[in-house]
Amino acid sequence: MKYSGARIVVECLAEQGVQTVFGYPGGTILNIYDELYKNSDRITHILTAHEQGACHAADGYARASGKVGVVMATSGPGCTNLVTGIATAYMDSVPLVAITCNVPTALLGKDSFQEVDITGITMSITKHNYIVRDVKDLAGVVREAFDIARCGRPGPVLIDIPKDITAATCEYEPVVIATCEKTAMVERCVAKTPEPSDSEFERAIALLSGAKRPFFYVGGGVVISEATAELAALAEKIASPVAVSLMGKTAFPARHELCTGMIGMHGTKASNTAANQCDLLVAIGARFSDRVISDPSRFAKSSKILQIDIDPAEINKNIRTEACLNGNIRTILARLAKEVSPRARDEWNDKVDEWKTHIPSMYTRKTTLHPRFVLETVHAKVGDDAIISTEVGQHQMWVAQFYPFAKPRTFLTSGGLGTMGYGTGAAMGAQTAFPDRHVIHIAGDGSFRMNLNELATISHYNMPIVIIVANNGTLGMVRQWQKMFYDQRYSATTLDRPPDFVKLADAFAIRGFRAHTEEEFRVAFDKALGERTPALIDCYMDIDEMVFPMVPAGKPIDELLLDAQS
Repeated sequence: MKYSGARIVVECLAEQGVQTVFGYPGGTILNIYDELYKNSDRITHILTAHEQGACHAADGYARASGKVGVVMATSGPGCTNLVTGIATAYMDSVPLVAITCNVPTALLGKDSFQEVDITGITMSITKHNYIVRDVKDLAGVVREAFDIARCGRPGPVLIDIPKDITAATCEYEPVVIATCEKTAMVERCVAKTPEPSDSEFERAIALLSGAKRPFFYVGGGVVISEATAELAALAEKIASPVAVSLMGKTAFPARHELCTGMIGMHGTKASNTAANQCDLLVAIGARFSDRVISDPSRFAKSSKILQIDIDPAEINKNIRTEACLNGNIRTILARLAKEVSPRARDEWNDKVDEWKTHIPSMYTRKTTLHPRFVLETVHAKVGDDAIISTEVGQHQMWVAQFYPFAKPRTFLTSGGLGTMGYGTGAAMGAQTAFPDRHVIHIAGDGSFRMNLNELATISHYNMPIVIIVANNGTLGMVRQWQKMFYDQRYSATTLDRPPDFVKLADAFAIRGFRAHTEEEFRVAFDKALGERTPALIDCYMDIDEMVFPMVPAGKPIDELLLDAQS
C-alpha cells in the first residue's frame, strides 16, 4: 500500500491504540489534519484554545489513564507554544508524543516564515526527539517514539515532520498490534527494564529486615509503575510509616494508619520529623527533589538509605545511598514483600502517630470560607473516584494537605516544573479519558488567569468539569513569602483587577456561582454537580490565608515553621 506521510501518521496512531489527540492546526500541518478529518471515526481530535492547553490536556489524559497522550501543533509559534507543556511532562515523567510539522525540507535553516528549530529547542526537555527527512522513515519513527515515551521512566517525545514529507508517498506496511498498551506493549517495556541482581536484593532485604525505625519516602514512580498494592503489602509487613511526595500523593491511601502525609517544604510534622529520626529511609520512585530534602547535608543524616527506582540516573544523584535496586518498582516491591522479615508495630510507630496529631493553628481557626472546609466538602460529595486537578500555588498545597486521596491517578498537578496554567488543560484531558467520572479542578485566581481561554474548549465539548477558584485576590504563595521574609512588601502580587469570573463563565455559556460562606459553597457545589455540564464556583477567601507547616529554604526539613509567628 502506498500512503502519504500524513496518512502514515494517522495509521500509526491507530496502530498504537490512540483514540484521542489534542491540538491546534496551522499551515504546515494541514496534510495531517486533512487525514484526521477523513479518519474522524477512528481518532477524535479535540481543538483547544491554545497549543499550551492542548499539551496540558494530553498530559492530563496520560496521567489519568496511564496511556500515551498525543498533541499536535504547527510550525513556528504553534510548536513553541508546546514547550512549557512538554517541559511539564518531562519533569513529571509523563508519557506524551508531540507531533509538529515544519516548513518544507528545502526551506529548513533559511529563516523561513514560521520556521523554528523545535528539535533543538526541546532537546533538553524530551526523552528523545526527531526531525523526519525521509517519508520512508516515518512509520518507524512514530512507532519508536511511542515505545520510548512509555518504556522505562516515561516521558515526552517530539516528532517534527517537514510539510513536504507529509505529502510524499511511500509503501506502508501495517503492523497489527493484537492487544493495546495495557498488555503486550507494557510487557515489552518491562522486558527491556533492568533487574537487580540477587546480591542487591539480599542487601536490601537485610536492611529492611534489620531496621528498627523504618520509614518510606514514596514518589510518583509508584503510581506510574502501578505498584500501589505492592507498596501497601510491603509497608504493612514491616509496619513502616509512609510519607508521600507531591507526585506520590495517590500512591498510598491518605487515611491508611501508616500514612504520615506529605514530606518536604510543606510536609507534615510527622513526615519531616520521621525522615530525620528513622534508621532506614527507603526512597521508592522518588528523586530526592530539593523541595523534599531542602539541605541535603542535613537530610536523614543518621539513617541508612535504600533507593528503589527505574531510572539509574536518579540513584546517588542528590543523596548518597547505602544500597539501591534499579528496575521495575512493581516487581521489586513484590519480591521484597515476599522475602523480608515481618516487623510488628512498636514504640517507633507510637512516636510517629503522636507527631501525626499536630495540626497547624492556621487550619483550625474559623474563617468565613476556609480552604480545608471546601476540600473536605468536595471529597464528601464526590468520593474517592473523582479526579482532582490543580494549578500551582497555595491552593495546590491545600489540596495536597487536606484532600484524602485513596486511589492512584486521581490527582493531576505540576510538581517538578510548577507550571501555573497547567490544571485546566489537565482537567480537560482527564475528563476526555473518563467522561463518566467527576473531574474537579481547583485553581488559584492567579493561575486561572493563565489558562481561562480554555473555558471555550470546556464549553464547546460540554465537559462537565467543576472549576473551583480559590479567589483570595493575590498571588498567594508569593505573598506568603513576602509576608514572612520580605517585611510585608507586597510587590506585584495583589490582583485587584478584573475579570469577574462568574460573568466570564457566563460569557462562555458555563454556569457560574459565587461563594462567600460555607453555606453558599455547599449550595453552589450541589448545584454544580446536579447537572452534567460545566460549572465554575468563585470562592472568596482571606487574602492572608497561608500554608503551614513550612520549611524555609535551605533549612533542615524538621525545622518547620508551624504558623506565622514561628
